[in-house]
Amino acid sequence: MSKKNRRVFLKSVGGAALAMSASTQTSTSANEAVRMAVVGVRGRGGDHIKEFSAVPGVEVTALCDVDERVLNQRAAECEKRTNKAVKKYVDIRALLENPDIDAISIATPNHWHSLQAIWACEAGKDVYVEKPCSHNIREGRLLVETARKYNRIVQHGTQSRSAPALREAVHNLNAGLIGEVYYAKGICYKWRDTIGRKPVEAAPEGVHYDAWLGPAPERPFTQNRFHYNWHWHWDYGNGDIGNQGVHQMDVARWGLGVGLPKLASSIGGHFMFDDDQETPNTLVTTFKYPDENKMLLFEVRHWITNDELKTGGRGNVIGNLFLGSDGYMLIKGSGYETYLGQKRTPGPRRNQDGDHAANFIKAVRSRKPADLNADILEGHLSSALCHLANASYLVQRTLHFDPAAERCVHDEEADAILQGEYRAPYVLPGE
Repeated sequence: MSKKNRRVFLKSVGGAALAMSASTQTSTSANEAVRMAVVGVRGRGGDHIKEFSAVPGVEVTALCDVDERVLNQRAAECEKRTNKAVKKYVDIRALLENPDIDAISIATPNHWHSLQAIWACEAGKDVYVEKPCSHNIREGRLLVETARKYNRIVQHGTQSRSAPALREAVHNLNAGLIGEVYYAKGICYKWRDTIGRKPVEAAPEGVHYDAWLGPAPERPFTQNRFHYNWHWHWDYGNGDIGNQGVHQMDVARWGLGVGLPKLASSIGGHFMFDDDQETPNTLVTTFKYPDENKMLLFEVRHWITNDELKTGGRGNVIGNLFLGSDGYMLIKGSGYETYLGQKRTPGPRRNQDGDHAANFIKAVRSRKPADLNADILEGHLSSALCHLANASYLVQRTLHFDPAAERCVHDEEADAILQGEYRAPYVLPGE
């Protein structure tokens, strides 16, 4: 698509969005099906298909993926399960022109999340977007603004916010169960082996590689830049702090009751392995909130040392720790436990998961963003913390940040990382 045609497309879908808004509200009433499309269906997108198909009154009617082999496989699975035809697309722009689609879920690589969600809002679609909702801070803020402008329902894929146990945990923190909460720690210890090195080669047959690259710089194809391992390259992913870590980052920020910090400092490295990975596999980040007198610490670790706490499993330890003046709280998965007073007496605890997809559909029907457990603004703020951590790591210094402007103070190098760059014609609206 030429730059001129791209602008025509944005103008047409943007102009149509307001007109489509009323029809979307009618079509998503309690008595009619919500027609969903899933974009990016290989990994997490396969879960989206199952999760949304299980919500009463939802029909997954279309799929989109730039890998035709994966697309055809998922479409065949859907059609076998439902005995209904599923529309297939390799280009999200063509999908968004379909007026029969009410909402989309996005499970593509990170560098596509915000742009696809922005296009969808302009086209009058509601959006469930996987974490992190952005690849940099600027596009995350633009996504929030676009959702508000077009009155779209946009849910962030940090599903911990829909777990009743964790909602109770945060309520207890706010109610003073462990006293004044001054410190939160997010833990992302994942068993990550080396990705090795892979040669440059031709893209596999049926892979629309330019569409996969999208706004990212044009680079030759290798398997280590493609399925899943894109997480470890700056052009497409955000390392583990923006992969698994954004879940725990969101819980830490939620429980601590803070937004964006004034100070962010990261130290770490890519240790042990000589491979194609660019992002750090070990990272310790501190965020300071001077006005609230609070601190958030986040740690990413890899490999075999991660289960020294003997929590079980194959070396994966993910969760949160909150410290207060009268005790502390541990969060693991969809459960929490508390220890109170100087004797650390066991206090309230609970373990119960929730249904994030059903929460999204509830808000789609009600047309009330307040019904969302993870509104896009919350997703933007939590994702932004991950971007700040990575930017500090890359420039190797503490960042002084203006939370209101969402810009670094007197640091053009770090600010450029947080603003991002885009390859035409896959650019942000207005560029």
